[in-house]
Amino acid sequence: MFRRVDLRCLRPVALLASVSLVAGCGLLSSGGSDDDDVITVGTTSAPSTLDPAVAYDGSWELYRNVFQTLLSFPEGATEPQPDAAERCRFTDGSSMVYTCTLRAGLKFSDGHELDARAVKFSFDRMRRIAVEGGPAGLLGSLREVATRGERNVVFRLRKPDATFPFVLTTPAMSIVDPGEYPADKPREGTEISGSGPYTLKTYRVGDRAELVGNDHYEGVADRRNDAVTIRYFRDSDAMVDALRAKEIDLTFRGLAARDVVAQQGAGKESRIRLVEGAGTEIRYLVFNPEDPWARRPAVRKAFAQVIDRGAIAHKIYKDTVEPLYSMVPRGVTGHGTAFFDRYGNPSAAKARRILQAAGITERVPLTLWYTTDRYGSATGPEFAEIKRQLEDSGLFRITIEGRPWQEFDKGYKSGEYPVFGRGWFPDFPDADNFIAPFVGRDNSLNIPYEVPRITDEVLPRSRREAERSNVVDQFQEAQRILVDDVRLLPLWQGKQYVMASEEISGAERAMDPSAIMMMWQLGRKTSW
Repeated sequence: MFRRVDLRCLRPVALLASVSLVAGCGLLSSGGSDDDDVITVGTTSAPSTLDPAVAYDGSWELYRNVFQTLLSFPEGATEPQPDAAERCRFTDGSSMVYTCTLRAGLKFSDGHELDARAVKFSFDRMRRIAVEGGPAGLLGSLREVATRGERNVVFRLRKPDATFPFVLTTPAMSIVDPGEYPADKPREGTEISGSGPYTLKTYRVGDRAELVGNDHYEGVADRRNDAVTIRYFRDSDAMVDALRAKEIDLTFRGLAARDVVAQQGAGKESRIRLVEGAGTEIRYLVFNPEDPWARRPAVRKAFAQVIDRGAIAHKIYKDTVEPLYSMVPRGVTGHGTAFFDRYGNPSAAKARRILQAAGITERVPLTLWYTTDRYGSATGPEFAEIKRQLEDSGLFRITIEGRPWQEFDKGYKSGEYPVFGRGWFPDFPDADNFIAPFVGRDNSLNIPYEVPRITDEVLPRSRREAERSNVVDQFQEAQRILVDDVRLLPLWQGKQYVMASEEISGAERAMDPSAIMMMWQLGRKTSW
């Protein structure tokens, strides 16, 4: 068993539920590190691009630390708070005009001024580039951005949207330097011009990003180190080996279940700590309506009737994840169990009746696709288990294919895959963000899913409600519609695990509500 710190010694943390630490309140973090005392962090989530106008994926991990947004979630916050902004608020009576006033004297890391013009440029640029399935989709409610003087930015919306302040916290809304980024196309190369807590010193694609403190930074982050190197690994095994060999100090994305379980059973002599937290990461399957088999509702419903989420969670992930029966995970207002309510326990007999009622008597041939290097090394075994379940029912003939993320990403965006697996780390902690990105003509999956009842009625109605606890009924209605269609099939909900050297402090408070690591929270302990 692990020695656990008295939680009264810690500041409140919104996401992390339990922390395994060396005992005692006398473990102090330094207020910063020596210039050559770099903290090295490992992850399996490498950026796909360095340009925030393009990426809607794990690239956000880097953006959070080198760019700045108008609003963010400082440590312990559950509502958006000013960051590059000094203040923001709706300035009309209908939640359609949102105004932000910038901090005075903001600069980019290259010394250029960050003013209202730069903010407008950044938003207009993203919408102009409009990458298919990219982050511009988050701005569906935005009509225009205007400036008033050097420090005031006005966002005029097409319709009321109480989630808009949450959107502004996402790394997709990073403010970029107009003097360094082209207005109508992505920036090429390996340089970043941002205003975040760090600057990007060097970057090697697929290998590492070296960050150093940004002397021009003005914002809410209180940096506890002077430099961080992020190393990118292809799998959990290599990453954990590097941690044990003291080549890195901490891991924060892509740990395999076996590594978590092994560390949970490590003795008190272990020099590695495991930090465990509640998470809102989900895994789900997507059915392509252009595929001759996946487009048939009976096929999708039979698939949903056979799938055994509990077996996946237990056999593959060793109960480090939990079965998920709606797109909205546990812990987020609006969570439900719609798929369990409809299908109950897995049943091949019920699935057979569903297919027979639709005149399908032969085994259904489907190819399932997954990415080999994005969501951890258990993804391959997970899809092998799904194949086993489906084929053991006697109703399906399954082929599995995997590709590295860069190729996989292009494939699903071009509609190549009949069925494919995706992971979702929320842009912001609201049920809206587990439904809205996946529906409509221009959704994040680049596979049109037109559901007027959700896009034209349920979501607009819920967005008029500033008190988000009052929108449970709307989101449960949306989830019932998703269950009827089975275009999206939720599988499981993950927890957040970080493994860190005992020398590192701050891991327990470093995750924001979207489970993106705030590197500035990490430090080295200076007293024992």
